Amino acid sequence: MTTFDFAPLFRTAIGFDRLARLMDTAASNADPSSYPPYNIQKTGDDTYRLTMAVAGFRPEDLDLVVKDNTLVVSGKVNGEGQKGEMLYRGIAGRAFERRFVLADHIVVDGADLQNGLLHVGLKRVVPEALKPRRIEIGGSPKAVANDSQEAVKAA
Repeated sequence: MTTFDFAPLFRTAIGFDRLARLMDTAASNADPSSYPPYNIQKTGDDTYRLTMAVAGFRPEDLDLVVKDNTLVVSGKVNGEGQKGEMLYRGIAGRAFERRFVLADHIVVDGADLQNGLLHVGLKRVVPEALKPRRIEIGGSPKAVANDSQEAVKAA
């Protein structure tokens, strides 16, 4: 596998800290372990669903945290409930931590654990100020300048 050194790019780029963090995360997460398996599904125009197979975990064994546009899902199994000798272990019950980088304006809508599957709802919530808006074409530029001055005085 070829690795790329992005350090020269980041030395000359200003304000791209999130991109640098994303590249570092992608490079450090080249871990071949894929436990626990997961699916990411687009359920609507602005909604997504993350589904993770977490057999053997109870809701109190799982922890979901969102910080700096990163969703961290971690699990720790409490081994107290096991009685007897384990002859074969086919269901992995080890501790894990998975990180998912979220795009801007993606928020966690909720989480649910059913039949060994953790479902995390995600939704894009774009603020009104960032949504496209239609600008009406009116009279002369002088009228537009007067309207903007009146708006400033009203504020």
